[in-house]
Formats: sequence, C-alpha cells, structure tokens
Amino acid sequence: MDFRDTPEEAAFRDEVRTWLAEHLVGEFAEVGARGGPADEEGYDIRLAWERELGRAGWVGMSWPKEYGGRGATILEQVIFNEEYVKARAPARVSFFGEGLFAPTLIAHGTEAQKHRFLPRIQSVEELWCQGYSEPDAGSDLSNVQTRAVLDGDEWVVTGQKVWTTLAHRADWCFAVVRTNPDAPAHKGISYLLIPMDQPGVSVRPLRQITGSAEFNEVFFDEARTARENVVGAVDDGWKVAMATLGFERGTAFLSQQLAFRRELADLFEVARRTGAGDDPRTRQRLAQAYAGVEIMRYNGLRMLTNIVRTGVVGPEASIGKLYWSTWHRGLGELAMEVLGPSSQVLSGPPGTYVLDDLQQAFLSSRAETIYAGSSEIQRNIVGERVLGLPREPRA
Repeated sequence: MDFRDTPEEAAFRDEVRTWLAEHLVGEFAEVGARGGPADEEGYDIRLAWERELGRAGWVGMSWPKEYGGRGATILEQVIFNEEYVKARAPARVSFFGEGLFAPTLIAHGTEAQKHRFLPRIQSVEELWCQGYSEPDAGSDLSNVQTRAVLDGDEWVVTGQKVWTTLAHRADWCFAVVRTNPDAPAHKGISYLLIPMDQPGVSVRPLRQITGSAEFNEVFFDEARTARENVVGAVDDGWKVAMATLGFERGTAFLSQQLAFRRELADLFEVARRTGAGDDPRTRQRLAQAYAGVEIMRYNGLRMLTNIVRTGVVGPEASIGKLYWSTWHRGLGELAMEVLGPSSQVLSGPPGTYVLDDLQQAFLSSRAETIYAGSSEIQRNIVGERVLGLPREPRA
C-alpha cells in the first residue's frame, strides 16, 4: 500500500490545515483536545465550535451531496481526522449523531427521515444519544425489555436505559426497543427514534470515579414518538442496531490512534523528566506501547482497505476495537507506574481538584473494554465471523 497522498489528497489536506489554522483560534484553541467526545469539559465552547464546523461543511462531510454532505471519500475522511487531531482541536460534540446515527440512517432510513434529521445534525441544532444498554441487557443486547406499543399514530414507550452517554444534553435518542414480546430474542426488536424533551422521559446522571457524570439512566414512562420514527422495518431492527455498532467500532474511531500516539508522547516526556525511563523494565514497556500503537495503525489501515473495497464495515472492525481498548487500558496502567506516587495526587486548590490527562486516561480506559461491545463479545465475533470457528454454545 502506498501511504503517500495523491496530488488531489495533498490539496485536500492543505485545505483542511488552512481552515483549521484560520478558525481554531481564541477560546476554541484554549479548550484544546483534552478528553473525548463524551466529556463535559468546555462543553458550551465545544458546542459553538461544532456549529462552526457544521457551517463549513465539515460535519457530515462523508454524506452524499444530496443530503448536504461533501461526498468525501474514506481517505479524505482519514485526512481530515488526522489533521484535526494534529491541530489539537476540541473533542467533537456531535459524535453520536454524526458518527453513529447518521450513517445508519443513510443506509437504512427512508428519504423522509433523511431529509428530516440529517440537516439538523449537520447544523448541530439537534443532538443525539444512544439507547441500547439496560440493567439486564448490556453485552446481551437481544435481551432488551423496553417496550414500544403502537397507539394510533404514535408509539408509547415504557422501560429503562442505562449508561446513556450525554442523554442530559440530547434532543433525540435512537433506541433499541421490543415491539413484539412474543418473538424470539433477536426478532421483535425495532430501532426507534424518541424525542427526549417530553413529560414521559426522565434522565438521572450516574456519577463516576472521574468525578464527571456524562453517563445517565433514562426512564421512559409512556413516552411517545411518531409512528414513522422507526428506522428499517418494524420488528426487524436488529440488523439496523448492528449496523450502528459497526460504525461505532469502525469508522467512528478512524483517528483514535493519533490521539493515543499523543498520549504516549506525553508519557515518554514524563518518563524522561522523572527518570522513570532509566529503569530497563519500564523502558521495555514503553517500547512495547510504541509498537502497540503502530500495530493499531496498521490494523486500522487494513480495516479501511476492506471498507474501500466493499463499501461496508465488516466484522474485522471488532479486531480493531478489541485491540485498541486493551492497549489503552494497559497504557493507563503503565502511566500510573511511570508517575509513581504523584499519580495519587490531584492538582488544583482544595475543593476544585482536577485530574491531569494521564490520570483521566487511566480511569476512563477501564470502561473501554466494555462499551461499544465488551471484549468477550468482540472475541466471539472475531472467532465466529472472521476465523470461521464454531459458534459458542447457547444455553
């Protein structure tokens, strides 16, 4: 594979760099690249920045032009994300709408749905959250119990979702709900779009070890949504839900290894400054971490090659998700060892203590082997759908 830009790609890269240099100034530059899409830090400024991106056509750039996109190729998306990370631009606010829901809608939605929702995602007028996990349906998503019953021209939704990221910020939720309780586990499920601002929806934050509360419990108590707000066929939402997970595990994280590379560079600097890198064992682990991020890069390129060839995100995306989440958890643990006793000390005056970037990475990475499909599920997918091994026995 030739990793060099073509003349057209080089011109596009220059366009991205120029735009970022001209617009990533003032408070936008001050917010910087700390945290991730789910974090709350600098949220209002990041929201304003996202709308700046939308006005310039960088939100939804991969969408077909008839839906307001640029029709950007996979490689152009990679270039944009590379330059975005290098510029230390703010974490994206519209991750769930643009990165997960929009490509699912383009693949499975009706024309009326696309023209209703895509423009408001691009302009960042409407934000989205993902209603998948429930208290008894995490990795086993087919066990969802939230019910939707048709009442005239509306669906009436009752149930509970949990670990719903930024639900308190969202205007809409794309949710997996059971519309036929008598059907087998993977049948009778529909992919439903539910407005959040209504009396039948309540959101309760879940305070985490990091001190933040971007995750929430969401309770639906006879919440309502229009009959036409089903993506795909009624009772056939499983394949639509799996498409969203494919985007979450695959293209939505195209630039992630660049952010990880930056974290690793910061850790190298800490090791040099503190002398921790003089220890042969620590130095070897740092070298292994560097090799790991390179492997991650080539895994990503392999996945991109398959997307370019087939046009879809295949089960190979699970290889990438399994690898990066495990690698990042190990990096967080290594960072705490390199920091030594100072890893236990928070900065800031009493009452306003804050985590530094490496402390935040360590704590946040503990959940990464669970969300977007747990590592156990990813291993099953790789074994069964990539390697062709026998299916795991079902109880």
